[in-house]
Amino acid sequence: MPDRKLRVLVTGAAKRIGRAIAIELSKRGFAVAIHYGESEQNAREVSALCGGAPLFRANLSKVDEIRQMFRQIREEFGLLDCLVNNAARFTQFDPLDITEADWDFIHSVNLKGTFFCCQEGAKMMKEMGAGRIVNISSLGGIRPWAENVHYCASKAGVIMLTKALSKALAPEITVNSVAPGVIAFNDVTPMVQKMIDATPMKRAGAAEEVAEAVHYFLTAPKFITGQIIAVDGGLSQR
Repeated sequence: MPDRKLRVLVTGAAKRIGRAIAIELSKRGFAVAIHYGESEQNAREVSALCGGAPLFRANLSKVDEIRQMFRQIREEFGLLDCLVNNAARFTQFDPLDITEADWDFIHSVNLKGTFFCCQEGAKMMKEMGAGRIVNISSLGGIRPWAENVHYCASKAGVIMLTKALSKALAPEITVNSVAPGVIAFNDVTPMVQKMIDATPMKRAGAAEEVAEAVHYFLTAPKFITGQIIAVDGGLSQR
């Protein structure tokens, strides 16, 4: 363990699950860097809750912006020990209505953006001689959802990406994934309520519970890599 705080970047940290992850890791002693796309005010609020954590903006659908962000992180924050790829997009369509633009909107961030963040983060970690990457996937990458075909495909891709990178980046870097189930905010639709009702734990999850799973992978024995934890109240087992 280094004699300093471990440096971690959390993507999509301005809102929802990413917000909870950034705050939790800050509370647990990590030096947190916050990525955001468009929600600058929300990101500033999270920064304040994380002791003035630095902010980095990038559109993760654009590889040149990802690379520029990591150059900025290197210069202003330092080499990363850890990376949490949380940023994602979500839309819902009948699969017969999905357009190429709809497909690309989801995959350009959820899968392509995640990969190129992994690539840039891993380059830093290789310089450090060690590192941890946690990719946030989804129950939708484990179980199919009929009106979210494009999203499910992207998150299943994140799971396989995690497994493949865990082999490619070993032994210096661990790569694992947390797959949230129903995590409730203020947007419980009838479909979401149906999923909550089907969850064996009989409730929705909390973003803080996902954050705890992320923290586990960032501090777990380094012999644990290529693994998926479903934080879903048992719903994936139904």
